[in-house]
Amino acid sequence: MSEGESPLSWRPTATNDALIKRARLLAQVRDFFALRRVLEVDLPVLGACTVSDPHLDSVSTEAPRSYLQSSPEYFMKRLLAAGSGAIYALAKAFRAGDRGRYHNPEFTLLEWYRPGWDENQLMEEVADLLRSVACVPDSAAQRVTYRDIFLATVSLDPHRASLGELAALASDIAQRDMSTESRATCLDLIFSFEIEARLPPGIVFVHDYPECLCALAQLGVDADGVTVARRFEVFLERRELANGYFELLNAGEQRRRFSEDNRQRKAMGKPEILADEQLLAALDAGLPSCAGVALGIDRLLMHLVGAEHIREVIAFAD
Repeated sequence: MSEGESPLSWRPTATNDALIKRARLLAQVRDFFALRRVLEVDLPVLGACTVSDPHLDSVSTEAPRSYLQSSPEYFMKRLLAAGSGAIYALAKAFRAGDRGRYHNPEFTLLEWYRPGWDENQLMEEVADLLRSVACVPDSAAQRVTYRDIFLATVSLDPHRASLGELAALASDIAQRDMSTESRATCLDLIFSFEIEARLPPGIVFVHDYPECLCALAQLGVDADGVTVARRFEVFLERRELANGYFELLNAGEQRRRFSEDNRQRKAMGKPEILADEQLLAALDAGLPSCAGVALGIDRLLMHLVGAEHIREVIAFAD
């Protein structure tokens, strides 16, 4: 620290070069979707409702029942139900407690939806986008099922292994007792701490997730007759970059999943989250069959500039 400089520096956390590259990346993303006639939409960051995911904590405000949005998803689905067609948003998103090398409480999310597409078509477009902005070769993207990568790495079938087997492995990895945790929690821990770092290099699409990790995805049946979530995640150099779904359309099933999330939140000592009735009404009115994906712009930029910490690509990180 130079003489006279305040210990609370006013300086940006990103260099000017990183900010120039951020502006270039955002322009490239907009050009990509403009050529494909996908409409950019500008949406609220403050909403009366928020996601109920038990593993995600939203940022609330002093106003009654107001939350900074962790994703523009609910607003975008209401637009889709109103007939918007293909849309994307470059939006600020917020998650409480997210701090670390790859996490900042405020971050930039690229989210888009393709009516009439399934998750396989959307995976192709994600790969096209990454080839366009990251200059990766056509052969760089690989696809692997969640089951196959689990078997190859820890020799367990994530669909058929007992909860006891999964909890035992999770306990060994975490060095604490996981025997009372849910199947989803154990799978997430095993994947995050044992499998993710051993993924192949480059762009990897992991798809056909276990049913308990369905989130907002439709269910399907794989080639072995096993019920799977029609969900995929995208990893770039072994770091999670994007999360996509063949979107759930049924309001009744969505309400059931909201209730299950709140059951888990209560068990974890977290506050329950009221269901977004406007989203459910939009599903009742008729959300078109579609696939959607959310991609972390800051993480992508970290890769493009060779940054070691997310602070290096955000003008003023928290």
